[in-house]
Amino acid sequence: MPGKNSLSPLGADQLKWTPDPEALPFTTTAELEPQNDIIGQRRGVEAFRFGMGMAKKGYNIFVTGYPGSGRLSTVRRLLHEMADGTGAPDDVCYVNNFKQPEAPIMLRFPAGDGSRFKKLIQEFLDTVKREAPQLFDSEEYIARKNAIAEAHEKQVMAFYKSIEDRVKDTGLVVVRMQMGPVQRPDVVPLVDGEPKRMIELEEMVEHGRFPREEFERLRDKRAELKEELDQIVQELKKLQKEVNRKHDEVDRLMFTALAEDFMKPLREAFADEKVHAYLDSVLDNMAEDLESIKALGGAPKPGMIPGMVFGPPPPEVVFQPYQVNLLVDNADLEGPPVIIESYPTYRNLFGSIERVQDRSGGWHTDYTKIKAGSFVKANGGYLVINLMDAIFEPGVWQTLKRSLKTEKIEIETFDPYYFISATGLKPEPIDMEVKVVVLGSPYLYALLRNYDEDVPKIFKVRADYETSMDRGEDTALQVARFIRSESGRNGLRAFDRSGVAAVLEEAVRWAGRQEKISVAFPKLADLLSEADYFANVTGAEVVTGGHVREAVEAKVYRANQIEERIQEMIDRGSLFVDTDGEVAGQVNGLAVYSMGDYMFGKPSRITAVTSLGKEGIINIEREANMSGPTHNKGILILSGFLRSRFAQDKPLSLAASIAFEQSYGGIDGDSASSTELYALLSSLSGKPIRQYVAVTGSVNQYGEVQPIGGVNEKIEGFYLCCKHAGLTGGQGVMIPHANVRDLMLRDEVVEAVRAGMFHVWAVKTIDEGIEILTGVKAGVRKKDGTYPAGTINGLADARLRSLADKLAAFGKEDNDGKGGAKKKPTSKKSGGKKPTEKK
Repeated sequence: MPGKNSLSPLGADQLKWTPDPEALPFTTTAELEPQNDIIGQRRGVEAFRFGMGMAKKGYNIFVTGYPGSGRLSTVRRLLHEMADGTGAPDDVCYVNNFKQPEAPIMLRFPAGDGSRFKKLIQEFLDTVKREAPQLFDSEEYIARKNAIAEAHEKQVMAFYKSIEDRVKDTGLVVVRMQMGPVQRPDVVPLVDGEPKRMIELEEMVEHGRFPREEFERLRDKRAELKEELDQIVQELKKLQKEVNRKHDEVDRLMFTALAEDFMKPLREAFADEKVHAYLDSVLDNMAEDLESIKALGGAPKPGMIPGMVFGPPPPEVVFQPYQVNLLVDNADLEGPPVIIESYPTYRNLFGSIERVQDRSGGWHTDYTKIKAGSFVKANGGYLVINLMDAIFEPGVWQTLKRSLKTEKIEIETFDPYYFISATGLKPEPIDMEVKVVVLGSPYLYALLRNYDEDVPKIFKVRADYETSMDRGEDTALQVARFIRSESGRNGLRAFDRSGVAAVLEEAVRWAGRQEKISVAFPKLADLLSEADYFANVTGAEVVTGGHVREAVEAKVYRANQIEERIQEMIDRGSLFVDTDGEVAGQVNGLAVYSMGDYMFGKPSRITAVTSLGKEGIINIEREANMSGPTHNKGILILSGFLRSRFAQDKPLSLAASIAFEQSYGGIDGDSASSTELYALLSSLSGKPIRQYVAVTGSVNQYGEVQPIGGVNEKIEGFYLCCKHAGLTGGQGVMIPHANVRDLMLRDEVVEAVRAGMFHVWAVKTIDEGIEILTGVKAGVRKKDGTYPAGTINGLADARLRSLADKLAAFGKEDNDGKGGAKKKPTSKKSGGKKPTEKK
């Protein structure tokens, strides 16, 4: 136990902040109104509201904060609050571009009109499908077609009559020759009342059965008439083309008149010129492809293979080019869309152009396969994504930046194997007016801000979320109302005063400072649910402080298996940790182990060995490549402290090795630098250190002890070791004085301190600490630069002076010995040079 002149340990009341349940102005939280306001995020909320209100380009919002600070829940709430009162954005459709099918046309409609447009188009197509076949079977249509056919037939007959009149009484006759599927008129001789081909007639002449003079006359006359007949045939072909054109014109005119009548509701419902232009193109394309529409009412035709028939194409194939792809339908929205994309892949964010494989194995696509992503669906509203998730997805970050800079989005399929893809579509770009909110850590924000020049242009607002808030007079009531809200939302029991006080106490411990309280409300909500579970197990009507503490202890037990295994190793002597006795050059340092969801502290033996030499302080961990940069810095600071205190009148002639014993992993951090200095001073002075006092704290070159992290876990870790070894009443932990207001120790440790079985000292300087550890005065430097005899500093200074003297004497003797060995007798005449022999 430290002597009477030592620094007094802290009182039990200084070891934690404890709320008074009786001071709370309610019996249970059921009496309170739910907490509707956002707690503890004033800075972040004000920045977010500013970003929401800025309608200029680039004022997207980067929300920074650590996971568990409630970023997403507050963002969702703020978006829904601020989005009220404004109208829903436009619907977006893609339709076929009949002139350039690879470039679909984009149409925009007021919210709800997109689905109405699609419905009216479908009704139009259904009407055409039903009425068009009847049109081509109508009496008016048949009468028009017959009139054209009759006129054509008359012209054809007139042509044939004229040629027949020419061949009359010439011995020739006009016949129709079958040439494959086509009949062609021809002029042949008429012999004995039968038409004969010229080759047959020629054979008759050779056999003397027909006069040659008559044959030659018929041949010449046929040639003359054949030329005229060929001209008539050409005229008939032109006439047939004209007839076909008239037939097509009749089909087109009659169908267009009918379809235009069916399309009137569409033209009246939508006045947009772009929509009217599309409707015109629909009619034109239908008129160009009337054969398919006419075939809808036709009967199947026999195929070339027996038993196979070819029916008309199905209506869905005929009318597929006229379908409407309703990309974004905002008919059900009353305000701007708020989309939280929890899985921000390229496809989910920016959409895609799907492809289908046909029976032959080929891939094809069309405008109806264009699919919208969250970014397009959020147009006119707000999109929220976790940026870390998005950055890891291929193509997402670059596309997001490009779209925000250009305020346009071109839907395409992200395909790393683009060289073998066959989408072939380039849809018309969509103008974007979307406010993007990304969630990320402060580190990620700083990294992107420094290395990506686009980030300051597209994310001009940073909403930085706190991890804790000031513990003021109204904090307890705000937290209690939050508990009331969570109880109502999740069907939990009401919390009584003691339950609320226990929750407040745990939240302050999470914050790591007595004057702060954590705003990790998602984590706090988990604690409420777990406490309600234990209340349910015991059948309690309300949740008490005992249930909250039980929930905390149960959570620790679920996660502290590694802590227990390390403690077992200490108890059985596998890990060397003394909690009693005194040893020179050896001290118990404290380290924190982080398991992700759980942190705990454990002592670690630190030793220092000093000797004569010039190496200075040797960091054994560094020599073994097991020391991090911060720990290396702490060791170098020790050298600065020694030079400042003991090397003003002599050189520092020292070789000192410092090591974390039984440490087989990496070490970093400077929280053990004061501990290492205590071991070094003990080794130099020869005064033993009390092993029942553990130490934590960093130090600067002037010997001031600086604050560290994890102070509660470190104290509780050494307390557990002492408890297992047996509390003697002298054991304790020495911490930096600056950490006193960070203390939120568990009740067991506080009660042990109150009972005088455990102690916590707070020191400001190394001199205060070494007095507690050794029971010997540190000693203050006198005017002559020396320290009082018998003090730690005096003994260390004397040891260092002795080492310096020994090193100087050793060096002198060594030099003298080396010099004597090198001397050889020389003559004065030679001047120390070897005599030369003359010949």
